[in-house]
This record gives sequence, structure tokens and C-alpha cells, in this order.
Amino acid sequence: MDANAKKLALRAVNYGLYVLTANDGDDYAAGGVNWLSQASFEPPLVMAGVKADSGAATIIARSGTFAVNVLAADQIEIGKAFFRSTSVEGDKINGYAFTSGPATGAPLLLDTPYWFECRVTDTVARGDHTVFVAEVVEAGVRDESAVPMLLRDTGMNYGG
Repeated sequence: MDANAKKLALRAVNYGLYVLTANDGDDYAAGGVNWLSQASFEPPLVMAGVKADSGAATIIARSGTFAVNVLAADQIEIGKAFFRSTSVEGDKINGYAFTSGPATGAPLLLDTPYWFECRVTDTVARGDHTVFVAEVVEAGVRDESAVPMLLRDTGMNYGG
């Protein structure tokens, strides 16, 4: 296989940019993710690819839950804050206010327009990312007029 053709073809897949959050008691993880997709209407399932050696993958594996915070197109600065180690101080995670999700307790960023909480149903641990298939158990909308961020529009890419 031509390595460059593979990389370019896989980068042609459209992705959003999200902040995935999880916790197990006082152990928190929050990171930018883009390998996320809905997988079923009934039950409502999503699948998320999470770097296998990350703190998020470890916490999700222990707790069986996570939340996805959907960034608006103009929230790149929030997104960038989650490309570093997780830091929790009071009611802020990586400098942004959060509250505990009503269904799972996973952190929900108060500045994002959409969010949903998930319970893991299946795990595929293969390759350098773990794929968590999870049922959406709660969701919220803070600004239905917000256009979700697309990774391509940020000038960044992740894939290939």
C-alpha cells in the first residue's frame, strides 16, 4: 500500500472536534477527540476512538462511562486547552467551568453548546486506539443555533 495515498485518503473522512471527559471518583480525564460517530438509532449508540495509552482510556475502562462535549465552530481555544494533561482546580477542568453530568457524573463543560453522556456497552482494544461503543443515556443543548466545529476547519488534522 502506498503510505501517502493511505494517509491522504483517510484524512478525507470528515470529523468534528470534541472534548471527551470522564472520571472515576476524583480521578479525571479530559481530552480532545475527533474519532467519534453515531452507530445506532435504537438504542442510541456512539463509538469513540480513544488513544489506548491515555488517561481517558484508563478511566473509561474503569468507570464504564464518559461524556462528549461538542464544541461550536468558534471555540477552537477551548479545544486547544484539552490537548494537554488534565488539570482540575475546584469547578474548572483545564481552566473551563464544568458540572457533573446527571446520569454518569462525567464532567460537562458549561461553555459548550451540546453534550451527551454515555455508558460503555462494548470495547474493542486493538491497535493504538481503543474503540468504546456506548449508549447515550443523557443529552443536553445549551445553544441549538451553534454550528459544531469540524476538524478540517481548524487547520489541524488527525488521521491517516
